[in-house]
Amino acid sequence: MTKPNNVPAVMVFSGLDPTGGAGIQADIEAIASMGCHCLPIVTALTVQDTEKVHRCKDVDPMTLIEQARAVLEDIPVAAFKMGIPGSVKNIEAIHSLLIDYPEPAFILDPVLAGGGGGKLTDDECIDAMLELLLPETTILTPNSNEARLLAPEADSLDACAQELMDMGCEFVLITGTHESTPEVENTLYGNKRRLETFQWQRLPHSYHGSGCTLAASIAAMMAHGLDPFMAVNEAQEFTWQSLQHGFRPGMGQYLPSRLFWARDDEDEPA
Repeated sequence: MTKPNNVPAVMVFSGLDPTGGAGIQADIEAIASMGCHCLPIVTALTVQDTEKVHRCKDVDPMTLIEQARAVLEDIPVAAFKMGIPGSVKNIEAIHSLLIDYPEPAFILDPVLAGGGGGKLTDDECIDAMLELLLPETTILTPNSNEARLLAPEADSLDACAQELMDMGCEFVLITGTHESTPEVENTLYGNKRRLETFQWQRLPHSYHGSGCTLAASIAAMMAHGLDPFMAVNEAQEFTWQSLQHGFRPGMGQYLPSRLFWARDDEDEPA
């Protein structure tokens, strides 16, 4: 029997998406699928469907910090992951935790908008993330649009990554689903240079929650002790499989099927 303390714990700071496609549920499902235990801290409540975000309301930062510190004093955390922050106050609270607990890897998914549209992070939060969180970040996982918004002075995605690393993060993984390449090209940067470009078959649909799935599974792989390159590689494979098995429960985007491995082939949606 596996002892409970052999299951790495990953603390996530994410918004609640009532469709279950993105946010805290995406984190929980991805982290559990990768063999870790998720410690979920909700940063914001959203009103959204599978088509777009209608409204986002931040949670009280005092509640957030009390929840996180209560758990951190009880359960060893092997990695942190953050999605939408909700507010500048929440960013400041999370920053204080990262300063007090510097050992675990910190995976930052800079969610600026919903997959189908709708702003989730304002300019003040972006500035606070760049100033307070990037210096504590192990792996930053922006899509190409987010990378350009985070580093607006850069004239290429390579330059965006260099600028973001100059701000303090250790590795940058820029995902390419929004680009016009025949295959999806995700590029990992570290040590102030491009390390590897990964190519993945471009799937036919638009997905809600793919970025959350990728960042959370990277955090889980880091919690297992993998180095960043291997963690990114394993997490991309899992995310692509989740998208390939994706399903469309509503009238908008497809959702990743992060529990695809638990279903028989004949149970898969058409």
